[in-house]
Amino acid sequence: MDAADDLFTREDPIFANKELLEISHLPGEGRIVGRDDEIADLATAVNPAIFGQSPSNVLLYGKTGTGKSLCAKYVSKRLVSTAGEEGVNATFAYVDCAQDTTETQAVQTIAEGVNDPDATGINVPDKGLSTSTYYKRLWRILDQRYDVVLIILDEIDKLDDDAILMQLSRAGEAGKITDCKLGVVGISNKIQYKDRMDERVKSSLCEREFVFPPYDANQLRAIMQARSDAFHDDVLEASTIPRAAALAAREHGDARKAIDILRYAGEIAQANGEPTVREEFVTQARERAETDRFRELIRGSTPHSRYVLQALALLSLSNERQDGFRTSRVYEIYENICRQEGSDSLSLRRVRDLLKEHAFLDIIEQSKHSGGSAEGSYTKHQLLEDPGVVKEVLVEDSASG
Repeated sequence: MDAADDLFTREDPIFANKELLEISHLPGEGRIVGRDDEIADLATAVNPAIFGQSPSNVLLYGKTGTGKSLCAKYVSKRLVSTAGEEGVNATFAYVDCAQDTTETQAVQTIAEGVNDPDATGINVPDKGLSTSTYYKRLWRILDQRYDVVLIILDEIDKLDDDAILMQLSRAGEAGKITDCKLGVVGISNKIQYKDRMDERVKSSLCEREFVFPPYDANQLRAIMQARSDAFHDDVLEASTIPRAAALAAREHGDARKAIDILRYAGEIAQANGEPTVREEFVTQARERAETDRFRELIRGSTPHSRYVLQALALLSLSNERQDGFRTSRVYEIYENICRQEGSDSLSLRRVRDLLKEHAFLDIIEQSKHSGGSAEGSYTKHQLLEDPGVVKEVLVEDSASG
């Protein structure tokens, strides 16, 4: 009985409110650091909505962890409350396009998000309706309930096609909605995303564009300092946050990763029974954060998809000064790995496709080169992830599989 009583710790000696260190946690006012200009620009673009007029459609670009989603949600919440004070009924809907990749999934999520079946008498089931029926119900809900609606499409580049962008950006013009004004905020980690867009969508969706730069060390320090009440008083060593900020700024300027590092450092202190989160735990935490993030990126990928990455990691580790490797060289090492694993290798063309998929996920970077008339053009591939982390995770997963 005593042993059972000792199984769980009733009081956490390190964390006072760990939720503040979760990426999904939306900080309250005063906690969004280093993005005053971006928030002001976005607010200006959607400002007409508070008077019941059409907000500008906006496209936000920037690397992961630069505060795009955070600022879009923050401005949207402020917009809804300010519009309400002006007697304008506004709302916003958020779609994670990495999860809702098809037109049908995305329009269903929007319709369900803005609907109140008790007020509208309209049902929006999870599935079972045609895409056109979901749209018809969405237009009815919007016209019945709202003066203005803002729709945030996060990771917009993960959508299968531009169909929903066409529908949303031209809904008013096409007469689909008559009483409600609609604005779209698209968010992408890929600055080249616009180049893939249908020209008609581009002209109506890209009214305003804003680029979010990576955070610098001072901003990252302020971001983590603003969340330091996640820890009990006197638990954080004075040098821990500056060290985590300097590491994150030097490597990526990604606030998500920086917050992860701080949380992991706390967990390391906790696991070791230490009373304080020391600076030395930050380096261990950084390694763990990188490993966990990469593991999440490749979760569900096929064995051959992993062999291709392993080939690139091995090349990177044995040729540290080289900035990228040709497809033919990657394929050569990939074939060796397949032989070691007792697996038949895929064709060169299929491996090219797998490399493109990794580039799409920002695991690798591809660059085109010209070898002149003798060689023609060729592609080079470079890991964006730490090759040591990539190798460690792939070897670990292979052994456990």
